Amino acid sequence: MHNNVAKSLFKYALTAKNTFILALIMLAIGVAAQLAGPFIARAMIDDHMLAIEQPFFETKSPGGSETVDFNGRYFKRGDRFAEGEAKGDEVRLLQAGTSFILIEQPVADISGTRSFQDGILTLDQNGQITQYPGKKLSSSELFSFYKPEIPGIMKLVGLYLVFLVISIIMEFGKTYWLQSSANKVIQKLRMDVYAHIQRLPVHFFDNLPAGKVVSRVTNDTEAVKDLFIAVLSNFFSGIINMLGVYVALFLLDFRLGLVCLFVVPIIWAWVVLYRKFATKYNTIIRSRLSEINAIINESIQGMSIIRIFRREEQTRKEFEDLNDDYMKHQNKMLNLNALTSHNLVNVIRSLAFAVVLWFFGSEQLSGVGIISLGVLYAFVDVLGRLFQPITGMVNQLAALDSSMVSAGRVFTLMDEPGEAVTDGSMPRYKGNVEFKDVSFAYKQEYVLKHISFEAKQGQTIALVGHTGSGKSSIINLLFRFYDPQKGVITIDGQPIKDLPKQWIRQHMGIVLQDPYLFTGTIASNVSLGDERISRERIEKALEDVGATRILAHLPKGLDEPVVERGSTLSAGERQLISFARALAYDPAILILDEATANIDTETEALIQSALEVLKRGRTTFIIAHRLSTIRSADQILVLHRGEIVEHGSHDELLARGGRYYQMYQLQHGTSDAKTPASAIPASAASSTPSPA
Repeated sequence: MHNNVAKSLFKYALTAKNTFILALIMLAIGVAAQLAGPFIARAMIDDHMLAIEQPFFETKSPGGSETVDFNGRYFKRGDRFAEGEAKGDEVRLLQAGTSFILIEQPVADISGTRSFQDGILTLDQNGQITQYPGKKLSSSELFSFYKPEIPGIMKLVGLYLVFLVISIIMEFGKTYWLQSSANKVIQKLRMDVYAHIQRLPVHFFDNLPAGKVVSRVTNDTEAVKDLFIAVLSNFFSGIINMLGVYVALFLLDFRLGLVCLFVVPIIWAWVVLYRKFATKYNTIIRSRLSEINAIINESIQGMSIIRIFRREEQTRKEFEDLNDDYMKHQNKMLNLNALTSHNLVNVIRSLAFAVVLWFFGSEQLSGVGIISLGVLYAFVDVLGRLFQPITGMVNQLAALDSSMVSAGRVFTLMDEPGEAVTDGSMPRYKGNVEFKDVSFAYKQEYVLKHISFEAKQGQTIALVGHTGSGKSSIINLLFRFYDPQKGVITIDGQPIKDLPKQWIRQHMGIVLQDPYLFTGTIASNVSLGDERISRERIEKALEDVGATRILAHLPKGLDEPVVERGSTLSAGERQLISFARALAYDPAILILDEATANIDTETEALIQSALEVLKRGRTTFIIAHRLSTIRSADQILVLHRGEIVEHGSHDELLARGGRYYQMYQLQHGTSDAKTPASAIPASAASSTPSPA
């Protein structure tokens, strides 16, 4: 999984490759500028500050910034004489304690312990004593020897400041471009995830709570953003820093560079071991977080039910259990991070310094080779810099793993097969619908069996039956939320499987029993933001369904704000808005899912007349619970356990005295004036229970 996630992340990173590359170039330049510091310090120490102990020779030419003016005599450092230039007597300046001693003769070997007493400098080289007459220099006399070094030191200080400014600019550029690249990548990722959610088949959401989907789009993509900003920044800068440090170490001393390579396999093993445990914990942590989101979302949606049935305590307990488990695994991650973070870096740092000191010590004791103080200073400085990026990388291990787990969850969602989006549209079809021997199962058991019927343009088809009889499944197949396992569904003679889903749905409209309104205004809920639906068309649709009178009391009219689900409007107002929405889209096929079930009697009369307006010239399917609303239907299909057991008009079915007749009697009783007396068989009448 990690490889696939890494590939997917790399693919997204390529969307902002130019700015990422620019950020990494700036990072590399910044690292090189920072690592120039120890080399400048080495040059300052070895070439200027300690170089005062190199041989000086008397010179006849007094001029030049490199010449020492000492008590009327002129000296120059041995390595600064031009080729062919005459050298006079040699003198040496050697430090003993805090004093500098001038010796006016050559000194063969300046190593060993130094002491100065009574005008004699003594060198003790492992018991071998050498003595030289010398003169202790005053501060002003010593400064005259240092004076020629000042221009060189100042030049190096200036160079150091230049590199410092470069590293500051590069650090700013790297941070800015890396973050802007990450923002761009996450913006695209989030848009793609949301677009993919829109393409997922409706049945996908049957098993995944809304809160979990929200968590994937928000929390998980935000964690991926951390990966690109904090983790990528630290790991890239860490790796480039470490490469730069090792180049610097090998340039300073090849053998010491080799000695310090042991750090790399330790870090690699550390990262592998850490991720082995961290991935397990982070997977649970991200899962619990999305479950917490899901339960919060569910609780808010069902707050009235929770309070009516006094389930606050039980809901709180469910939330607490999830929250406790989330905290328990967060603490496990905390322990893992505490055990493996900064302390382990300090251990490796101490180990590295111990190895370097042992190496220096053995070299010096054996007398094989003595490294200059400048190299030693630079080496310790560079080695110290090796552990700054390691600390940064280690501190980001937790974020790395959490981000990879989150990215895995996002890409798992995006790997779900979505419905193909086909551009374009088809002309408005007439709306002749035919089901030919259609059978359909959501899982194993068939919920529709051998369904066959025909609905001609302009006809009203009513679907009746008890809960679970298959009414909604027929509508789901018509919308192509699902496709049947057997049989064919055609619109105007063309199998709907041969047509893109978006094209079919373009000419379909639906009015639900509990209409869904979106946050916005009444006008935006009628048009759903479709630019083709003008303001005049919205007003006409509302007027045609009779909504204008009911909505007249609203202060802002069509621009009245609608909150989520339209909770500030009455059921009748919401229903009329959804009717107007269906009318404004002018569908060829209209589905009414018991559109009058939740409406009071007065509003029902208004809605019934609105229905007649709505149904005109369209093929209309009505899922009916109240049989009184479908008397005028051209064809009534009576469903029972997924099969059509009866079909015909209202009067035909009553006359038949079957299942429809019994359902009608249960709702209205035998005394209904509109029921033909001849249609009531004695057996049915005697066995019909009286209405509740």
